[in-house]
Amino acid sequence: MAKSTITYVCTDCGGETLRWAGQCPHCQAWNTLQEFHVRKASRDSKARPLQPARAVPLSEISAEDAPRTRLAWGELNRVLGGGIVPGSLALIAGEPGVGKSTLLMHAAAQVAASGTVLYVSGEESGQQVRMRAQRLSAIAPSILLLAENDLDVICEAIRGELPRLAIIDSIQTVTDPGLEGSAGSVTQVRESAARLMRLAKEIGVPIFLVGHVTKDGSIAGPRVLEHIVDTVLYLEGDRRQELRILRATKNRFGSAEEIGVFAMGEAGLEEVTDPSAAILATSAQAAPGTAIVAVLEGTRPLLVEVQSLVNKTHNTVVRRIANGFDVNRLHMIVAVLEKRLERSYGTSDIFVSVAGGIRITEPAADLGLALSIVSNENNRPMPDGLLVVGELGLSGEVRRVGHLERRLQEAARHGLTRALIPAGSKAGRPSGLEVVEVRTVAEAVSAAFPTQIRSGAFIKEAGISVS
Repeated sequence: MAKSTITYVCTDCGGETLRWAGQCPHCQAWNTLQEFHVRKASRDSKARPLQPARAVPLSEISAEDAPRTRLAWGELNRVLGGGIVPGSLALIAGEPGVGKSTLLMHAAAQVAASGTVLYVSGEESGQQVRMRAQRLSAIAPSILLLAENDLDVICEAIRGELPRLAIIDSIQTVTDPGLEGSAGSVTQVRESAARLMRLAKEIGVPIFLVGHVTKDGSIAGPRVLEHIVDTVLYLEGDRRQELRILRATKNRFGSAEEIGVFAMGEAGLEEVTDPSAAILATSAQAAPGTAIVAVLEGTRPLLVEVQSLVNKTHNTVVRRIANGFDVNRLHMIVAVLEKRLERSYGTSDIFVSVAGGIRITEPAADLGLALSIVSNENNRPMPDGLLVVGELGLSGEVRRVGHLERRLQEAARHGLTRALIPAGSKAGRPSGLEVVEVRTVAEAVSAAFPTQIRSGAFIKEAGISVS
């Protein structure tokens, strides 16, 4: 008979303790411990032990990378670090309906051209999966479907088929019969993922897991789930918009800063090989409050449109709303403009939006957003073909950013003709792109609006209202 023990598991960090307490002893969070009855698997369980490992000198281990399975989509290969690594465990998370299952079905069809793919569906019936595959033109005899939730059955199927890729949709629906608790509980998710990790390493089969997310955007289940897997990918995007962003937040086999861009259409997802062109295709460069900035996502420079709206309000509390931009950084930029340009935004609502569903996380877009706010406040558009790059300091100085030459080359490739960059940058100047160096935000305003707007001490002399 299997023995049952009581343990208390933290819902935040996944840490265990044998005694209940108001505070988790591992992550110090309050009221997060839940009681679970864990039943240890009996000796005759279907779970097979791993082969005993032997310690070897580090110098004897081959330094060559494991052979990867390259996909037909370069965007997927970029995010995965060059392809699918044998024996790896990857987790793909995203909001409901964003396209996780669609993306994995496309990947299954591409891998099926060179081997067998096992698709395990714990949420949908075989007919539902068949309908999706038919819509995506992804039906292939080498794609095997298993509609199952039992982890023992799933592991035996993976061992028996030894596929080139195994997909489990989703990890929150898998249950280990040797453990108590319903599907999706902390213990079930953690132990199921750990067992699949051991299986993947033992037999060398890569496994992709689909993960649900909570209301705040984090992956449902214990936090330790993200520590167990080799790769964590987030599929981002609004279901009402076309673009989808696949972002790597953890990758043991490549960069954790790369993104892949896809477009959702009637026939499923399609890779976008030139994201800058797709984002700028609908840009309104001549509109007040619009600026083009160059951000770096991993090794890829992207030209992104930043929009702002400054609106006078009679409310006692003003609003600062940012979509795709850190709202705390927006507060800092507004404070710098008020202090260094003698402007006042105490009676104005400020809204910021980044086009294309891109989320800007680096400070290279600070100067572009500052000029966008000034442009909208004075209802004067910025010149066409202008790129703005630079980090903004608290004293109003424009600081240098990394990989500036790569950003300028991307701007020149897409037809931009002028760029405002931090002074002292030693980046090369692409042909056809006029480069203007600025040291402060006041100089940047004067360079961007040479006749209409002057900044710093010249604002009052120009007779422009700053209230």
